[in-house]
Amino acid sequence: MNDLFFDLETQKSIQDVGGRENIRLLRVSVAVTFSTAANAFKSYTEAEVPALIADLKAADRVIGFNLLGFDYAVLKYYTAERLNDLRTLDLLDDIYNKLGFRIGLDALAAATRGARKSADGLAAIRWFREGKIDELIAYCRDDVAITKQLFEAGRDRGFVQFVDRDGRTKKVNVSWK
Repeated sequence: MNDLFFDLETQKSIQDVGGRENIRLLRVSVAVTFSTAANAFKSYTEAEVPALIADLKAADRVIGFNLLGFDYAVLKYYTAERLNDLRTLDLLDDIYNKLGFRIGLDALAAATRGARKSADGLAAIRWFREGKIDELIAYCRDDVAITKQLFEAGRDRGFVQFVDRDGRTKKVNVSWK
């Protein structure tokens, strides 16, 4: 079985394109996948998005964080294919459906695994504009690795954790296989 962990970064911010209704206009700066079959990361630039889409379609399952609400919407700029129909495990979507509110990847990873994100999406946009593609790919790769670690922790333990507004650590039961 080939699970493909996936994340992408964008060239523009939500404000640059006039709001969330225009996500498809954000454009890909870089994307990174991790294939469990190949046990390897792979990076893609905007010019390589067709290869990325082919890899997503070839995977047995795509796993990521906010794929359904963000990453697939960004990719609509490049394809008319219905990526939401791919066999997908969106960790954010699953957690949101359990709790009724969103929790960021950084908060979940910090409470569950003690891992923190190395930067944020706005830094990624700045790196793209500055031509720092190697830094951008490294950041995106880190996010894929953190997503993979979060998935594995949830799969193995049956829960992930976050810290609530009162500073209490809370568990979210998950059934990720």
